[in-house]
Amino acid sequence: MLEIVQFTLGPVETNAYLVADPETQEAVVIDPAWDGHIILNAAQDRNWRIGHLWYTHAHFDHIGGAGAIADALNPLPHAALHPADHVLWREGGGGAKFGFDIDPGPEPTIDFVHGMTMKLGSNEFEVRYAPGHSRGHCVFYVAKEKVCFCGDLIFYESVGRSDLPGGDFATLERSIRTQIYTLPDETRLLPGHGAQTTVGHEKVYNPFVSEN
Repeated sequence: MLEIVQFTLGPVETNAYLVADPETQEAVVIDPAWDGHIILNAAQDRNWRIGHLWYTHAHFDHIGGAGAIADALNPLPHAALHPADHVLWREGGGGAKFGFDIDPGPEPTIDFVHGMTMKLGSNEFEVRYAPGHSRGHCVFYVAKEKVCFCGDLIFYESVGRSDLPGGDFATLERSIRTQIYTLPDETRLLPGHGAQTTVGHEKVYNPFVSEN
């Protein structure tokens, strides 16, 4: 079982997810977007221990709260990111181009690889490499819970930007077809911005990437 707490934080209303195994009280923050103290307080209120920070990708609005979270924890949480986005992480997620100077938090020590499994208590997260929005974008699929944390790859009846450095629409479209549309239709998609949706809904109603 998973418990998921969603936050919408920061200047571009990015979704961050505090995810925990209620039996072990172990927790991970997926895309600690902004205002790390808000996420920390929510974890502390529930007696959850944040041991990991997992980034779908390294844009500034998805890592902006990592520094505040890490600064308050001992030991430091383990940060995980696909190596193709390490350069972007070191550049502060490209925030300077938008007027933001952020603390990117602890250096990633876990490199995501397509097909690897990350564990949280008894829960298993399948890492799926899904570039196109950034070079190192990944999504995290939990088959048992029928949920996928999809970052900025796909949104409710929309898709992520492909015009930023490292983006490419043909690659993004291929990632959606191979890594999202191959999941069961009832799979909930928890995106980096906007409302939740499902695989089945997007196959029918997404105007940017049709099912076929």
